[in-house]
Amino acid sequence: MIMIIINGKKAAIPTIRNAITTLRKEVAQLVEVRVTYEYGDIKRFMGEALQLGAERFIIGGGDGSVNEAVNALAMLPREERLTLAILPLGTANDFATACEIPLDPLAALRFAVSYPSIPVDIVKANEKYFINMATAGFGAKITAETPVELKNFLGGGAYTLTGVLKAMDFVPYHSHIITPHNSLQSLHIIAGAVGNGKQAGGGQVLAPRALINDGLLDVISISQFKLTDIPQVLEEIKNPSHNGEFIKYIKTPWLESESKQIIPVNLDGEPYNSHKIRFEVISNAIDLVVPKGSPCLK
Repeated sequence: MIMIIINGKKAAIPTIRNAITTLRKEVAQLVEVRVTYEYGDIKRFMGEALQLGAERFIIGGGDGSVNEAVNALAMLPREERLTLAILPLGTANDFATACEIPLDPLAALRFAVSYPSIPVDIVKANEKYFINMATAGFGAKITAETPVELKNFLGGGAYTLTGVLKAMDFVPYHSHIITPHNSLQSLHIIAGAVGNGKQAGGGQVLAPRALINDGLLDVISISQFKLTDIPQVLEEIKNPSHNGEFIKYIKTPWLESESKQIIPVNLDGEPYNSHKIRFEVISNAIDLVVPKGSPCLK
C-alpha cells in the first residue's frame, strides 16, 4: 500500500487529482490519499500509514510539508520510519529541485512509486529537525521579505550596490560558533546558513558543496563589512573558505551557535527562535526516494 498526503491548499487542483487517478490505474498497489488541514495531520496520517502496512509515504506539498514529514519520521525508531517520497507542490520546492526530483505531478508520482530509496541525512536543531537548510539572521528575514538583489548577493549570483547597502544597514548578531575543529568568537554576523541541502529562498544556492548523505553540514556565515571592504567580500563569495575574513564556509558534523540576542532562524522555511542552537547531522536517518545521479548525493 502507498499513502499520499496532500497539502490541503493543493488538493483540489485538477492536474494533481488527475495525476493520482492515472497513478491508481498504473500501479498494482492500493493507493490511499489523505488531505491535511492543520499542523500535526502529517504525523497522524503517518501513524495510520504504519498501521495499514504502507510501503511508501508520499508527501505532496512544499518545503514546509516535507519538513513536517521529516519531523514526524524523526520521532519514530529508525526501523519504523517509512520510506519518504516527495510530490513537489510548493512555490519554491527548493529541496526537490536541488535533488532533481521531477516537478510535474504525474512524473513525480511515477518516480515516487517506482524508484529505489537511498538513506540520507537529516539535521537536528535543538529539539527540531530539518532536511534542507537553516537560514539565520538577515538570511532568515529575506526568506520572508524576499528582496531580490540581496537574495542574489547571498546566493553568489548577480550583485547590486543596493543589496550590499541593505546588508550593511542590518544590525548584526554577535555570535559565538563552536565546531569540533574551530571556535569562532565574537562574530558580527548579518546572515548565515546551515545546509544539508544546497539551496533555499526560491532557488538561491547557498551551499553549493552540500550533500545529503555525507554526514556533514555546510555552514556559511557573512560578517558585517564596510563599503571599502566590498571588493574583498566579492572575492570571498567567489572562493568561500574557513579562512575568509567576511565570508566563512566550513564543513562540520555539528555546530553550536550562541548569542545574547534571540536569533531568528528558518528551518526549511519554518520559523524558529533561540539564543543557542546546536545543529547536528543525523546520518542515514531516513530512506528517501531520490535519483541516484542527484547532485545532492556523494
